[in-house]
Amino acid sequence: MLEVGSKAIDFTLKNQFNEDISLSMFKGKKIVLYFYPKDNTPGCTTQACSFRDNFERFKDNDIVVIGVSVDDVNSHKKFIEKFDLPFHLLADTEKKVVNDYQVWVEKSMYGKKYMGTQRSTFIIDEFGVIEKVFEKAKPDTNASEILEYLNK
Repeated sequence: MLEVGSKAIDFTLKNQFNEDISLSMFKGKKIVLYFYPKDNTPGCTTQACSFRDNFERFKDNDIVVIGVSVDDVNSHKKFIEKFDLPFHLLADTEKKVVNDYQVWVEKSMYGKKYMGTQRSTFIIDEFGVIEKVFEKAKPDTNASEILEYLNK
């Protein structure tokens, strides 16, 4: 996993509107980049709705929120419409960014091993440097922990 103090790796992915979004588009702003396993699952819905419910606080402090999963653009579009999410969800269908950020990991459920996204959040400063990492972020408290860390 990328560590605090390292340069955030730039990327370009499609958002829910099939628009290209690059990390570098937000240079000069603080970015909350969160990786999550799958649209419309209980934990991921809880996490996304928590970011939604706190979105004005992020926005008022000029902080950009971006979610990334390996789901496709259509899945993101439905997820956003269903839960009225006001931020970009990016489709990493080729798993390039989850690999670059080292959050594509071996997981285990009921003794079965498989590869998947580790729920993780990176706070990237205005200069593109990783300032804080929430490894194995908790869906229900991730947004509030970030705001607390940022004193917002």
